[in-house]
Amino acid sequence: MDTLDLMKDSIPKGLRAVVTGAGGGLGRAYCLELAAAGARIVATDLNEESAKETARLVGEAGGEALGLVSDVAKWESVEAMASQAEEFLGEVDLLVNNAGVAVRGTVDGTSQEDWDWIMGVNVWGVVNGCRAFLPKMRARGTGYIVNVSSIAGLVSPPNLAPYNVSKAAVVSLTETLYCELAGTKVNVCVVCPTFFRTDILNSGRGEMDDEVLERVGAVMDRSRVQAPEVARRSLQTVFRGKLYCIPMGKGLLGWRLKRLLPRWFHGWLMARGARD
Repeated sequence: MDTLDLMKDSIPKGLRAVVTGAGGGLGRAYCLELAAAGARIVATDLNEESAKETARLVGEAGGEALGLVSDVAKWESVEAMASQAEEFLGEVDLLVNNAGVAVRGTVDGTSQEDWDWIMGVNVWGVVNGCRAFLPKMRARGTGYIVNVSSIAGLVSPPNLAPYNVSKAAVVSLTETLYCELAGTKVNVCVVCPTFFRTDILNSGRGEMDDEVLERVGAVMDRSRVQAPEVARRSLQTVFRGKLYCIPMGKGLLGWRLKRLLPRWFHGWLMARGARD
């Protein structure tokens, strides 16, 4: 695709996209948003059955998709997936680095195994995706990358140390890319949502007892902004060439308060952490 017919608030027609962590939740929502615009998609997930189910749903929604297995934490797996994606799509216009996991715990109370696991998926997964697809986007002079972070990567709430650190790394990586790609037509954005209904708790590790799961699940269900809207808003953001997408109002308010009143904001976070 030499040029993209982009109208305000719309998805370019004929888009060719790769979405990681596409087996459910936000990843599947990205695929279905893209499918509605007739996109061709490679939907990747660690779970083959889930990836293929997303591909089937994309077909029903008007798009065309291939479901692939990929372990984003491993460079060799991402490299192989990128090769398969290019065979199916030709060129890749859009990469959505969505795959992610959660670990709840403190800095010193989290096991080495859990630190390694979350950094592998949440950080190396995004780095590997960018390294696999960015060089050809640069060479073509066009492309879009969406990196999924979290409001936790901006405000660092207590008792979520591994998750905060991994998501802050995604923010930093995307900000760095934004500067490095200045003057090109390769756009990057980082999306930092708060709570919405997703599958991430089902695979979470660390201090995830039934009480925590119930409390967080209730907050997710109450959110007015759910996965389809997060996907839609972040796609609009990257197509407009903007860096940050913070789709929930409370998240945006929290980020602004942190920057304006950091001492007060951290005191408020510590008080909340003590209650949790």
